[in-house]
Amino acid sequence: MGPFELTGLHPDAASRLASPSMSGPDTSHCWRALAVVLVVFLAACGGSGEPERATAGEPSTEQPTTTPPSDPAPPTTPCAPAPLEVRAATVLAVGIGNATTAEHPLAAEVASLGLGGVVLVKHNVVEATQVRSLVEGLRRQSPRPLLVSVDEEGGRVSRLRPIIGATPSARELGRRPPAEISAVAAERGATLRDLGFDLILAPVADVDGGPAGGAIGDRSFAATPAEAGAGAAAFAEGLTRAGVMATAKHFPGQGELADSHDGAVVADVPLGELEATAAATFGPVVEAGVPAVMMSHVTFPVLGPLPASLEPGAYRLLRSLGFDGVAVTDAVNMSAVADQQSLAEATVMALVAGADLVLATPGDQAAAMRDAVVAAVAGGRLPEARLDEAVGRVLALRGEDRSTMVCG
Repeated sequence: MGPFELTGLHPDAASRLASPSMSGPDTSHCWRALAVVLVVFLAACGGSGEPERATAGEPSTEQPTTTPPSDPAPPTTPCAPAPLEVRAATVLAVGIGNATTAEHPLAAEVASLGLGGVVLVKHNVVEATQVRSLVEGLRRQSPRPLLVSVDEEGGRVSRLRPIIGATPSARELGRRPPAEISAVAAERGATLRDLGFDLILAPVADVDGGPAGGAIGDRSFAATPAEAGAGAAAFAEGLTRAGVMATAKHFPGQGELADSHDGAVVADVPLGELEATAAATFGPVVEAGVPAVMMSHVTFPVLGPLPASLEPGAYRLLRSLGFDGVAVTDAVNMSAVADQQSLAEATVMALVAGADLVLATPGDQAAAMRDAVVAAVAGGRLPEARLDEAVGRVLALRGEDRSTMVCG
């Protein structure tokens, strides 16, 4: 193309504009300037002088010059944990004295605190209708769901004997096949569920082949770790099938030792032996999905200087088995602990060590125990994250969403 070839113009017009002879020597520069202007103008319009059109049936290749703004991100609502006092109450389970009705002053007070749970003992049991009414009344008065638990192992540890009558001990059941152990537990569990209980403080997974009347004795399924663990797992499976939750106890073992109700109990066992026994006895119940494990008050020096219920090393050993449920203490008002610590202090120590639910039978101490937990968090002694971990596990056991009370 020559310097003055004007695309898109009629050939005659282009020739006249490009030819200097049209205007003569005096005006040729003006015509050339005009030609340049027209070339620039037409080039800006697409070069041909006509706008490009998309062929029928073909999408347009024109792109929008601007991108519409995207919708703003939805605002996030900051997590608001439940008040510290409410969370502190959630990690406690206490008794109600000798109350047999929910209208009893202590029972009403305990229920109103919004605790994690209550534990009924033989003094609270008269007959079936009375127990159902008591349990229903406690739940009705509680501002939160309530775990209602009972020590019902069968044999000599049977708080519901007035209702269910005499039952075989774990040692007797341990002589039967696992399927029969499970069937017995399922039948008993159905009765417990009908009475309103949801957390059963059984089975015992400890090993004991000694006298039946020992601290554990005939409460154990067998004299060897593997058999004791298998029997406990079968019993826990039966309770679960009946719709109630089992609590395996007493980790990492009580065995043929003295009774921690009566004072301090120390077991100087090598670490390897302790680990092997704990794995053989409690491993099967953990694998069976038991949702709660009760800690013993026995002191194992290889784990640390404190009773297992207050000893971080004992909780680490429990978690090493893959257990992620609720670790509940044995009652911290038992002499092995209470001779050394107040209930309030023992509560804080247990939570710091790794407990999720602290059990004590004196219900009149519940408020003081709760307040001690609040003070321990406020003072930095009990990390708030540790409390929230415990709260989250208790909420899961109660079937609640942890986000209703804790963040993260």
